[in-house]
Amino acid sequence: MAIDFHAGSNQYSYARRVAHAGWGDFIQQRVDAAGKAIADIGCGGGIYSAAWAGLGARQVTGVDFSAQMLQDAQETVQGLTNVAFVQGDAAATGLADASQDIVFARALIHHFDSPQPFLHEAWRILAPGGLLLIQDRTPEDVFLPGSPEHMRGWFFDLFPPLAAIERARRPPRSVIEAAITTAGFELRPTTTLWETRREYADSAALAADLRGRTGRSILHELSDEALEQMIAYILARLPAGQPIVENDRWTFWWAQKPDVAGNGL
Repeated sequence: MAIDFHAGSNQYSYARRVAHAGWGDFIQQRVDAAGKAIADIGCGGGIYSAAWAGLGARQVTGVDFSAQMLQDAQETVQGLTNVAFVQGDAAATGLADASQDIVFARALIHHFDSPQPFLHEAWRILAPGGLLLIQDRTPEDVFLPGSPEHMRGWFFDLFPPLAAIERARRPPRSVIEAAITTAGFELRPTTTLWETRREYADSAALAADLRGRTGRSILHELSDEALEQMIAYILARLPAGQPIVENDRWTFWWAQKPDVAGNGL
């Protein structure tokens, strides 16, 4: 069964985590967020809305279609004065035309049948010269071999049907690049990052995170019994006495809305 983002049972599924410092370093090497207006589309529990605020954004507006996710997000950014949230659709955010310097979408586009409605909306709300940044996974990212550092790869070793679901919802890099250029954006070089998702104090902490299906929509395709099998499978493959650090490889698509004056981020 696919995840229900509106369900109270999924409270905190995409919250109660801080974006790793390595993600912030990666972003700062490529774009200066200071003083910028940033829209975080599909913001979930606000983890990356808070991260953009920490990078010096003037204003971050998180947009999500789920009231539950936005409730979680409000808790995530408590105390931050430069973050606000709006309930809206990725293809109809309600934000003003040309109001954003950066439109960011993490782990969003793989939920769409087509990225075009979102890309058209991103074009509308971006100021001329503004940056579109999409962070998601391609099949090349997802199907890297499983290891203690890349535990997600083990999901598909134990349950091959999950691989078919992933392959169906994750277009290759080139397909997304073509969609971006078709929408009118000027594509920059696409990059990848091994992002640290979480560091766990022990195997029990990892088991609890997996059991909660936290931040992993693919695990909602498994029954509780199958999930327990997966947890046992993963824990049996972790070296004893070693730190447990979970990483995922992500693809970043960078693109600019043309500015006739030649300005841009």
